[in-house]
Amino acid sequence: MSRIKTFNLPDLGEGLTEGEILAWLVKVGDTIELNQPIVEVETAKAAVEIPAKWAGQVQAIHHPEGTTVEVGTPIIAIDTDPGAGPLEAPSTTATPSGDLPTPSAASLAAVELAPAEGMVEPGLIGGVAPGGRTAVLVGYGPRTTAAKRRPRKNAPVPAQPAAPAGVDHGVVVGDKPAATSTIPAPQVHDRRGGASGGAVLAKPPVRKLAKDLGVDLGALAGSGPLGSITREDVQQAASGATAVAAEPIAVATAPSFGADREQRIPVKGVRKLTAENMSRSAFTAPHVTEFLTVDVTRAMKALDRLRGRREWRDVRVSPLLLVAKAVLLAVRRHPMVNSTWAGDEIVVKEYVNLGIAAATERGLIVPNIKDAGRLSLRELADSLTDLVQTAKSGRTSPAAMSGGTLTITNVGVFGVDTGTPILPPGESAILAFGAVREMPWVHKGKVKVRQVTTLGLSFDHRIIDGELGSKFLRDIGDFLTDPEAALLAWT
Repeated sequence: MSRIKTFNLPDLGEGLTEGEILAWLVKVGDTIELNQPIVEVETAKAAVEIPAKWAGQVQAIHHPEGTTVEVGTPIIAIDTDPGAGPLEAPSTTATPSGDLPTPSAASLAAVELAPAEGMVEPGLIGGVAPGGRTAVLVGYGPRTTAAKRRPRKNAPVPAQPAAPAGVDHGVVVGDKPAATSTIPAPQVHDRRGGASGGAVLAKPPVRKLAKDLGVDLGALAGSGPLGSITREDVQQAASGATAVAAEPIAVATAPSFGADREQRIPVKGVRKLTAENMSRSAFTAPHVTEFLTVDVTRAMKALDRLRGRREWRDVRVSPLLLVAKAVLLAVRRHPMVNSTWAGDEIVVKEYVNLGIAAATERGLIVPNIKDAGRLSLRELADSLTDLVQTAKSGRTSPAAMSGGTLTITNVGVFGVDTGTPILPPGESAILAFGAVREMPWVHKGKVKVRQVTTLGLSFDHRIIDGELGSKFLRDIGDFLTDPEAALLAWT
C-alpha cells in the first residue's frame, strides 16, 4: 500500500461543485495530525476550514492560494508513514510535473527536421543565412520573397568600402551587409522657434511692429497663449528689456473612458451564488411588496426596561430582537406565510428557520436560526448575537445558510427607511426593517415627536394574496406598536 495519500477537495454539501483556496494552513514538510485543519476554502456559501483525513507529513501542495478547483480534484499529498525512511525513487525518468525527460544536446543534434510546408528557401528574406541565422530586416518579420533593391534614378551607386574583419555594421541580409542610412534627428521646436528652426508664433501686426523696430522675433520667448509673441514682448525687446519666459501652458486633454479607468471584479463564491439566487427568484416568483409605517416608541421603551433587568445586563438587546419576535408570533397567526411553492402543491412548514440577511466582506449571506419559533426571548437574543458575530468573522457554515423558511433584512442599520427585498429561493416572504427615526406623529390627538419606522414586506403572490399579506404585516406592526399588549393578547 502506498504511503502517499492524495487528498481530494471534498463535497462540502448542498450540491457545491467547486471552491476557492483562500489560505493554506500548512506547508510542504509540515507534520500534521488527524483532523488538523489544513486549508481554508471558500465555497459559494461560506469559508470553511477542511481537516486532514490522515496524519503524516505534507509532501506536496497541488494548487496555490487563490485557485478555484472542482470537487474531487487532488489538492494535497500526505506521506502517512514518514518514519519509514526516504521514499523510493520513481522507476521512470519523468520530471515531477509528469513531463517527459529533457533530451540531451547530442540527441537533438542527431535529429534531422523535415522541411515544413511553406518553409522558406535559403537566400530569401526570412530564410536561412550563412551561419544558421535568419535574414530579417530591422523592425520587420520574416518575408518569403527574394530581397530586391529599387534602382535610384540618375544616381550612381557608390561603392561600399570593405568592412574590417570582425566588425558588424548592421543587420545582415543574405550574405551581404545591409546598407546603413542616417535617420535625421527630429527637429526641436521651442517657443522662440527661430533658433531651432520652428515657426514663430506671432500675429501679423506684431510681425510688422518687430520689423519696424528691428527686433528679431526668433530671439524672443513669447508670453502669449501657446508661447506666442505679443506686442509687449516686442516693445520690451526694443527697449532693451528681456522678455521673461512664460510658464508652460497645460493643455487640457480629453477624458478617457477606456479600460484604464475600469475595474473588473471576478464573480465567484458568495457573490456568484447570490446573483444566481436573486435572478432565479426575481424572475420565477411573482413579487408583491407592501409598506407600513409604525410608531415604535413603546417598543423602544420596552427595550430600555429590558436592558435594565439584572438577568439581561449581559445580553445584546436591539430593535431587531423585537422585530424577530413579532414575525414569529405573526407566523403562528398566519401559517401560510411560512410555506414553499412546490409546483403542484404548497408546502406549509410548522417550523420557522428564521433567516437574517447579513452583509459581509465576501457578499450577502442569509444564515438562519433553526426552529426559532420554539425559542424564548432570551434564547432568541443569544442566537441573534451568535449569528451576527459568526457572519462578521466569515465563519458561517453552509449548514447555517441552508433550509431557511422566512427572512428579515435589517436595512435600517444603513440609515435606509425601507426597501423592496427579493425573496430568497424557496421562501414566500421577506421583511425589510427600516431605520427608527424621530418624526412628528399624531398621538392621542396631538402632534408629538415619536420614534417611527417603516416596514416593507415582499411576498410570493402565488401563495400569499393581498389579504393574507396585509394581515401578516399589520400584526407585525401591532406588536411593535405595543409589544406588551400583543404578548398578553396572543400568548
